[in-house]
Amino acid sequence: MAETAEIIVIKKKSGHGGHHGGAWKVAYADFVTAMMALFIVLWLMNASKQVQEAVGGYFKDPRGTAKVVGTNKNGAGEYVAMKKEDMNKLKDQILQSIHHLDPQDKLKGQVEITITQEGLRIELMESAKGTFFELGSAKPTAALEELLKTLAQEVGQLPNKVSIEGHTDAKPFSGGHTYDNWDLSSDRANEARRMMQEQGVRTDQISQVRGFADQRLRLPKDPENPSNRRISLIVQYIVKDDSEVAPPDALTRLGMPQSAPGDGSEAAPGMGGTPPLAAPASSAPPGTK
Repeated sequence: MAETAEIIVIKKKSGHGGHHGGAWKVAYADFVTAMMALFIVLWLMNASKQVQEAVGGYFKDPRGTAKVVGTNKNGAGEYVAMKKEDMNKLKDQILQSIHHLDPQDKLKGQVEITITQEGLRIELMESAKGTFFELGSAKPTAALEELLKTLAQEVGQLPNKVSIEGHTDAKPFSGGHTYDNWDLSSDRANEARRMMQEQGVRTDQISQVRGFADQRLRLPKDPENPSNRRISLIVQYIVKDDSEVAPPDALTRLGMPQSAPGDGSEAAPGMGGTPPLAAPASSAPPGTK
């Protein structure tokens, strides 16, 4: 009987490397953290001084100021003052928002934004047919409601105080002897205040609501021009120290001299910085009904 050849199968066992322990994950995490820190530093180098102060204040005292850093306050717990260059940025931002609301620029000649000694002044001027309010009434139109909604969303994000003014033209009000231009201008300003608070402006953000009737005409040489009928919104500067521009009322409290009213030729009324005082209805100008 033939012998069967014995077959020997040799299996080679390949050795497995030692366990690496996930050390590469730690190294990768360190790398990502370093990159994030680098990008934050690069961002801070190009950020405004106010942002740098706010971030620095957070790291100096995270428990004391972390809650206010996001509301435009710096590390010392004070609001960041809105300087003129900041107001220019705010002006451009508001103009872009208005253009988005009104892409055909139908309101181009009826919205005027200027930087004054009080702050950023936004003038909403009427047309002959009544763009923002019904004629002789404080009832707002749909155009005003949409515009104030846009402005409230922009202004409501700021720490700045806001004052609202109502103005009329020199044409005597014909609604009756017990209601005149003083009442109308005050009621329109107050209606604008209510609508803005409903759309995002804080209750404590409104500093003043004033009615001036026809005492601060935009066009003194044309006293019955419809553009004299307007609502003025003033985003006021925040006073940090004596070097900041203060609104008129703040100048009064500090005992500083105030400039006399202008001759009316300026782009927007109130640029002289005099503190306007709303007169009572009984002090209406002669001839006002």
